[in-house]
Amino acid sequence: MTEHRQFSASVPGDSLGGFVAGSGPPVLLLHGGPGLSFCYVDGLADELAEEFQVASYQQRGLEPSTLKGPFTIAQAIDDAIAVLDELGWAQALLVGHSWGGHLALRVLAARPDRLLGVLAVDPLGVAGDGGMAAFEAELIARTPKEGRFRAKELDERAMAGQAEPGDALESLAILWPGYFADPGSAPPMPPIEISIEAYSGLLGDIGEGLGDVVARVATTEVPYGIVAGGASPMPWGQSARASAELSPSAFLDIVPAAGHFIWLEEPGRVRQALLRLSG
Repeated sequence: MTEHRQFSASVPGDSLGGFVAGSGPPVLLLHGGPGLSFCYVDGLADELAEEFQVASYQQRGLEPSTLKGPFTIAQAIDDAIAVLDELGWAQALLVGHSWGGHLALRVLAARPDRLLGVLAVDPLGVAGDGGMAAFEAELIARTPKEGRFRAKELDERAMAGQAEPGDALESLAILWPGYFADPGSAPPMPPIEISIEAYSGLLGDIGEGLGDVVARVATTEVPYGIVAGGASPMPWGQSARASAELSPSAFLDIVPAAGHFIWLEEPGRVRQALLRLSG
């Protein structure tokens, strides 16, 4: 693993903890979820750190960051900017996976002045419902019948803010193999944590202001691209393609044999896409 330097960024309510690794053009890496622990993107950070200086941080809701809200889109955007300020980066490349890809496009719409470019990795998009309904349906369809109803029950409880963290992790473990191109050979789920408050709060806020986001992304001068798994449950034809086609200068890179976690199934492809964006 690439050597990591820890940092702490001041934000309303407390602070956000994260790390910096590598050298080169600055990259801020946003994890998905929402509400997941950011350790699952360590491998992606290491891949990108071969060519870039990469920072990643735990979004609010889990240690080493503040456990307090508000868990809103507006606050999540402000938090990303606070991390850039702490790092002393006037501008940076922004890379986000899944929910983090959606957040990256939100930051692009709100604060393009702070960005050199944006790469969304198998993201929840910003056009329409971002592909959320189709994603959930496909993920359930990939799950063995005996686990489907339990996973759906647990997720409904989480969205209502009534679940315990163990319930949400049980649901994720049931669904985990379906994120991969070949569910039968999926790697074990990493030892991650989840904040129910962050998960339910941010997903509940995800439709807020999307019309304005689409308009701003469509006219941005900041370059952006999307790299999507061709065998992911995320419907790239809806989420990735629709978001990429908002701007004639954006690009869409489909990795045919990859699922949702592209860097695990096709190592190097996310780094290649970022080099294309930054070049």
